[in-house]
Parts: sequence; structure tokens; C-alpha cells
Amino acid sequence: MRLAMAGDGAAYDRCLRGMAVRLRGGVRRAIMRAGLAASDAEDVVQEILLAVHLKRHTWDAARPIGPWLAAIARHKTIDAIRRRGGRAGVPLDDVVDTLPAPSEEPAIRETELVRALERLPAGERAAVTAIAVDGASFSDAARKLGTSEGALRVALHRGLARLGRTAHERT
Repeated sequence: MRLAMAGDGAAYDRCLRGMAVRLRGGVRRAIMRAGLAASDAEDVVQEILLAVHLKRHTWDAARPIGPWLAAIARHKTIDAIRRRGGRAGVPLDDVVDTLPAPSEEPAIRETELVRALERLPAGERAAVTAIAVDGASFSDAARKLGTSEGALRVALHRGLARLGRTAHERT
């Protein structure tokens, strides 16, 4: 992946092919554990590879790629299982190291969140609510809001940035 990030197209092709080979077995097992057909596994692998392609800039080349890829694969597999109506159970041992330590009180109270969202422009509020609060996918949220995924991503980014600035000003 380091060579691919430096612009080596052949290395990128080898990287994605290698990832696909490593992902197929684990994804197939997860899909089947959830009660779905093994034939759905290849679609999920392709979704993971697309996410890797779109998010490759988020990988820190100073760190191992395995945990980064595993996180993307876990999230995309769970999303696919939910969309297809299967059980979305994931063994606790698979994710226990990624769970945050319990906090005594939430980072933000619901009333504070509602007030902060109300101060956002309508488009940004709709994007943040659909994606960050309701947990919709970008494609579903864009369709529901009657906008493109690109415009939705821009509105989400701006809304989250505005919320971050608001939270920073309060501290």
C-alpha cells in the first residue's frame, strides 16, 4: 500500500487483489453466521475494497495496515448484514479491544445536542442528523434528502466542523 500511495498503479492492483483474497474467507464466515447466503460474501468484499479505495488517504503509513483494514471490513460486513436482514451479532472477542472505556456521564447531553443541531443551517442539520445521529448510509441519506452523495458529504463535514467549533467555544 505504501508503494500504491506513492503512485505505483501495479502495486495498488496487487495490494487490492491480496486484500480481497484475505478478506473472502472471513467475510464468508461472518455472512453465514448471520444466516445469509455465502453468495452475498463477494458483494461485501467488493464494498470493503471500494471503502479501502475511497478512504486510503486515512491510512497512516507509519502504522500496520492490518488493523485499519480489519476495522473497515468489520464495519462494512455489519452494515451489509443489517441491510440484508441477518443477525448482526459480532463475537465480543473480535471487538473488545476497540471499545472505549465506559464513562461516568455522556460527553454531551441530549438537550445540548438538540440545541446545537438547531443552530445549524437546515442542510447541514439534515446531513448531520441523517448520518451521525440516525446512522443512515450516505446513499440512503442522499436519496432521502434529495441531494447527491457529494453534496451530502460536504454538508456533513461543514455541520460537524461547525458543531466542533461550537463545542470548543463552550470549553
